[in-house]
Amino acid sequence: MSDMSKTVRPLSPHLQVYRLPMTALMSISHRITGVILAGGCLLITAFLLAAASGPEMYDKVMGYAGTPFGTLFMFAWSFVLYYHLCNGVRHLLWDMVLILEEKQAILAGWIVLLATSALTAGTWYLVSLS
Repeated sequence: MSDMSKTVRPLSPHLQVYRLPMTALMSISHRITGVILAGGCLLITAFLLAAASGPEMYDKVMGYAGTPFGTLFMFAWSFVLYYHLCNGVRHLLWDMVLILEEKQAILAGWIVLLATSALTAGTWYLVSLS
């Protein structure tokens, strides 16, 4: 047998060195946002149960939601919701064999991010009016 310990082998690129393409980052983000949305759905269920329990419990939950942390959480959750929605539409377009060229896919990723930001800003603008 040959001595493999003396052989110099190239190292594969590590995530700290290798720059992931935008499509990979968007895919990873899509999965992460799906998990976050599942957790957020549990909180929405808790909110609905509190609303069904009566005005005392509803007021208590709305008191938590009105805190700066609650507002920040709802803002972040709405951003995640819109990102997952817009990125899901992008995946549907891929399933229809559209926007598969590299430049088109990158442009679609930027459009997803812009649409997510616009939808989130629009939602919170409407919330601020009430």
